[in-house]
Amino acid sequence: MKTNETMMQYFEWYLPNDGLWWKRCAAKAQSIHNLGITQVWLPPAYKAIQQDDVGYSVYDMYDLGEFDQKDTVRTKYGTKEEYLEAIGAFHKAGIKVYADIVLNHRMGGDELEEVTVVTDSPEDRNVQIGGKEKILAWSKFTFPGRKGKYSSFTWNHTHFTGTDTDERTQKTGMVYRFAGKHWDPDTDPEKGNFDYLMGMNVDMDNPQVVRETKKWLRWYLDTTKVDGLRLDAVKHISFPFYRELLREIRETEGRSLPAVGEYWSGDVGRLLYYLEQVDEEMSLFDVALHYNFFDASHSGGMYDMRNILKNTLAEQRPERAVTFVDNHDTQYGQSLQSFVDDWFKPLAYAIILLRDEGTPCVFYSDYYGNPAQNRPLVPNLGKLIKLRRYYAYGEQVDYFDDESVAGWVRRGDGHPDSGLAVVMSDGEGGGKRMEMGKEFAGEAFYDVMGDCTEPVIVDKDGTAEFFTAGGSVSVWVRRGAFENLVVHE
Repeated sequence: MKTNETMMQYFEWYLPNDGLWWKRCAAKAQSIHNLGITQVWLPPAYKAIQQDDVGYSVYDMYDLGEFDQKDTVRTKYGTKEEYLEAIGAFHKAGIKVYADIVLNHRMGGDELEEVTVVTDSPEDRNVQIGGKEKILAWSKFTFPGRKGKYSSFTWNHTHFTGTDTDERTQKTGMVYRFAGKHWDPDTDPEKGNFDYLMGMNVDMDNPQVVRETKKWLRWYLDTTKVDGLRLDAVKHISFPFYRELLREIRETEGRSLPAVGEYWSGDVGRLLYYLEQVDEEMSLFDVALHYNFFDASHSGGMYDMRNILKNTLAEQRPERAVTFVDNHDTQYGQSLQSFVDDWFKPLAYAIILLRDEGTPCVFYSDYYGNPAQNRPLVPNLGKLIKLRRYYAYGEQVDYFDDESVAGWVRRGDGHPDSGLAVVMSDGEGGGKRMEMGKEFAGEAFYDVMGDCTEPVIVDKDGTAEFFTAGGSVSVWVRRGAFENLVVHE
């Protein structure tokens, strides 16, 4: 019998730099399993440019909080031993762990090198705007604190294609391409070519880099025993690179090793093209759906709810869609800020958790709240996660036929008390007649979200009119489910 998978991004941008995160993860593992979470995506675990870094300014991927480097042994989240203990706690609780893999940009080099470069336009990297010159770049990574443990490989400018800073002149924000190098053509076409993102840009055409990357990934998987990979910023890396890497590592490891890529584009066409280029060796986060949620939440009740799923991976390639509402990059103050407004979040989470398309990913601070930014938790999010785990099964029938009021039903299967009806509105609210099925005739359904207090009785023909309040979502369930979720919560 099918069991619904649910991922949680178990971190956010503004966590405290106290080194206790891995311990907190271990302490919460069983409780989030009881909630209905089956997978967690943990933050980058390796040494970054400084201790308080979230983990995306990568310095040494072999240092999981073990060596005295960058003025610290631990990372923002803790030590290597604590990281491995957290993974073990999740595994003991029956939760699969996805590791955040950041390959493209390196920062915090140990030594300067004089490198000959040309300057490309930051807005169109296909246009060269400066001739050859020499700059000083932090391009040597020797990892003196690790002293060659796990790998003796050190990095120099030949392993990179470019950078953005000249230490000699203190010019920053440039696009310096190393002489004799080129931007990989198989990347996203934004800015002409989006191979370069930031920091020291790794040259994925260099055979030494490819060999070392494969060696590191085998070491990382053997050391941590993680179950899957979250691949950062895949639009900035040669498209064939991950296709070949994932195929080889799965063969070497002898396991499926699921992976989900972050290709940040609201254009579903680009997402579909990327999936085609990597032969669907990974899933992708459904960024297009996130932007639909963002637009709907900021449309003042004027969004056409018939289009909420249009032009998304959930609609067009659901088996490869990891759906989400928000993440660490969309939070206020971040480079991809596009935070879904609070009032719409319960509607958005109902869509990703109670429908059949995709694997939903719940954002940590939506469930727990975010004190650092004074952001509230999403009301009833725990109920929605439990609804997915226990009751959101069976045939799905959609009623996206009104500009304001949308709905669908799940007709249940062999799971006890499964089956539900969802109605939501970005406007004034109202009702929608939907067909649950004749097997439900005479049954009472209750709004577990609490807006509608009177039950709805299914007619003898299997239909009923289900209601919702304005700017809200109601989830109608059978009496047994209602009692489990409301009375016993």
